[in-house]
Amino acid sequence: MLLMTRCAGCDAPGAPVCTTCRFALVGRSPRPQSHGVHAAVPFTGRARDVVLGLKYRNRRQVGRHLAGLVVNQIVAHGDHARVDVVTWAPTSASRRRERGFDQGELLARHIAAQLGVPARRLLDRDVNAGTQTGRTRRERLAGSLFRARPDVRGRRIIVVDDVVTTGATMTHAAQALEAAGAATVMLYAVASTPASVNRPRLAAVA
Repeated sequence: MLLMTRCAGCDAPGAPVCTTCRFALVGRSPRPQSHGVHAAVPFTGRARDVVLGLKYRNRRQVGRHLAGLVVNQIVAHGDHARVDVVTWAPTSASRRRERGFDQGELLARHIAAQLGVPARRLLDRDVNAGTQTGRTRRERLAGSLFRARPDVRGRRIIVVDDVVTTGATMTHAAQALEAAGAATVMLYAVASTPASVNRPRLAAVA
């Protein structure tokens, strides 16, 4: 039995992201984020459906397209000319087993390939951290989520995630890399939730 490819945004048969949904994804960019994470699209409408298709419905084919949207943002900010390596904020081990892959890693590898730089796993998740989904902002900011691997010193690093909400996950990732000696840490996500706009900057956890 042949399985028909369907659009992750509207479920229409055909391409992984149909033409209508492609236009919807480039329709508007999120407002500037107070937490410093650059996002390609707002986490609403068709963009939300496509991202959730990747994250929860195993629509891995959309990863390349979503990565392209992030690369556009990276180029627009001029960060493509000053990056050595792309990494990701790894999901929990339980989430990875449940989904069969880490969507952050998938996106990071596509982004790195499009930028012509390596993708490396530079962060390990604290085994006691668990998942951020469903936690309050206070809970997200408590403790440390990540430990940096030894080979980050002096590197200019882009960290990638799929969705930014409070910015806590990416803030923890940046702190771990900077504490390990990274020269520059730049934060990018595919999408940002409306609730994440105009949040206070998370420097208090530094």
